[in-house]
Amino acid sequence: MAQPSSHVTAPLKDELDIVIPTIRNLDFLEQWRPFFQPYHLIIVQDGDPSKNILVPDGFECELYNRNDVNRVLGPKSSCISFKDSACRCFGFLVSKKKYIFTIDDDCFVGKDPSGKEINALAQHIQNLLTPSTPFFFNTLYDPFREGVDFVRGYPFSLRGGVPTAISHGLWLNIPDYDAPTQLVKPLERNTRYVDAVLTIPKGTLFPMCGMNLAFDRELIGPAMYFGLMGDGQPIGRYDDMWAGWCAKNLTAISCANSHLIDKIEETETHDGIQWVICDHLSLGVKTGLPYIWHSKASNPFVNLKKEYKGIYWQEDIIPFFQSVVLPKDCTTVQQCYLELSKLVKEKLSPIDPYFNKLGDAMVTWIEAWDLLNSPAQEAAAPVDGVKKN
Repeated sequence: MAQPSSHVTAPLKDELDIVIPTIRNLDFLEQWRPFFQPYHLIIVQDGDPSKNILVPDGFECELYNRNDVNRVLGPKSSCISFKDSACRCFGFLVSKKKYIFTIDDDCFVGKDPSGKEINALAQHIQNLLTPSTPFFFNTLYDPFREGVDFVRGYPFSLRGGVPTAISHGLWLNIPDYDAPTQLVKPLERNTRYVDAVLTIPKGTLFPMCGMNLAFDRELIGPAMYFGLMGDGQPIGRYDDMWAGWCAKNLTAISCANSHLIDKIEETETHDGIQWVICDHLSLGVKTGLPYIWHSKASNPFVNLKKEYKGIYWQEDIIPFFQSVVLPKDCTTVQQCYLELSKLVKEKLSPIDPYFNKLGDAMVTWIEAWDLLNSPAQEAAAPVDGVKKN
């Protein structure tokens, strides 16, 4: 078996938290030890809070269970899902670091075609620290990777790019399929390793997966809410996609305000999709590398029960996000997200009353974010879970 170098560098060691939702002992961390051990881990325990979760020795981490969520947030804890991996966003709330990497506990170290183990965290960091290019597609993909540049014909005025807010990694072995596709292709495995990183273009949505994901918490954190899913809700397994649609929608609209483009105060219609071009934010999203090894396929019949409403609803949800227009006076992610919550209630509640509840939860989430990330809270004692070393 190929082994990582005994001297693995740890970029951004003091600026990044690793957030892991779980219901089980975290033995999987042993394989990640060479890459994760230098970093601080935030473990969000789902399910029964009386269950003891074991973390391998040598990892610096804090563990939060449902009792901790209720203690920290009080009535606002209603916005944090229960019995669903969406609970991970509580870790996003309590982190004080600039960057977040989140991974599922059934994901292991992948290997590239040469057999070398993939340091997924290092690749995510590289993605986040280099610009995105959402306005004009580069046919050699990410021009900021080593050995690559902008191709002939790429406008020089756009080559500076925009800050990258989200790095979306992929998976070898078990693909991230919905339940109907799982049922049709139960033995399908992803063996294709594509050595590429792409910026998702402006105006294009994508299905974000939370099992191998990193983001700049300062740039986009308030929009990374994984919604109301799981216990007591009519839908599950759409938590990460909901966050992705919200965040990409905000970054897509914001990207139109790039400092590379002089102020354009008009509404643009592009391929039937309306976007407001204002000048408040400028963010990008990358997808592709790094790969992890996704080891376990979830039960498609259980998944179908969780997903079936979402499968129908998404045919209306996607056009909703494609048509969203935010006012120019939304100058922060929080303001954009609160405006989006109003539109969710207005436009999606006719589909199901659940969207009224979700819209309210989006507001509660922003209130919780501002509470835990206010200057007063920053100066106060930190929010602590159970410390483990």
